[in-house]
Formats: sequence, C-alpha cells, structure tokens
Amino acid sequence: MAAKKEIFLKQFGEHVKQVRLKKGFTQFDLACLINKDRQSIQRLESGNINPTIYYLQELADGLDIDLKTLVNFEFTPKKKTK
Repeated sequence: MAAKKEIFLKQFGEHVKQVRLKKGFTQFDLACLINKDRQSIQRLESGNINPTIYYLQELADGLDIDLKTLVNFEFTPKKKTK
C-alpha cells in the first residue's frame, strides 16, 4: 500500500510541475506567489510530501487555476512484477 501512495505522490508532483512549466513559472516564482520556499515546491514536485488540502488550494491560486483542475490528473499505478 505504501508503494501505491509513493507512486501517486510522484505522479501528482510531476503533474504540478507540468502545470507550473506550462504557466512559465520557475519553482522560485511559484514559491513566492504562495509564500512558500523553493525547497517546498521541489519536495512537492518530487513526490516527497503529501500536501494538505489548504496547500493544494494555495497552489491552485498561485497557478491561477481552480483546485479541480490542479487535482485532475490520470493516476497510473504500476503493476506488480512477478
């Protein structure tokens, strides 16, 4: 179960990174917009933190998108290999 969570957080982080890049923001730009440090954004994009719902709303606001758009990504859990 923990592996599935790790995969989910990494894929979500990659999704956030793609949205950020599409908006033309650096990690530092986004961090400044939402009053976080760049390392916080880096940890999120790397899948190393599990953000709170409020953090997600801050991200959505900083990226100028709605929360539904931010969390709308296709999660593809890796299948177990035998």
